[in-house]
Amino acid sequence: MEARTLHNDKARFETRLSSNQKAIFERAANLGGYRSLSDFVVSTVQEKARKIIREHETILASQKDSEFFFEAILNAEKPNNKLVKASQRYQELLAK
Repeated sequence: MEARTLHNDKARFETRLSSNQKAIFERAANLGGYRSLSDFVVSTVQEKARKIIREHETILASQKDSEFFFEAILNAEKPNNKLVKASQRYQELLAK
């Protein structure tokens, strides 16, 4: 059997809270079924961080799509012969 080593890089995050904040967070952690205040804080902050990142990435993607769309409209190439003929056929069909 091969022995495997797991690498769990850990970093410490410290903050100062008011007594009132700590009491509220501890109550929420207990009510939420978290093992500890630290688990509650890490889970909650991680969820919020992911949401903020997703929203930011969505906005950036939307901005890029808008830029691409308006660039295509403002600097559109002239229609080629196939497109002109297709448009003429379409107009003829509508006229019938």
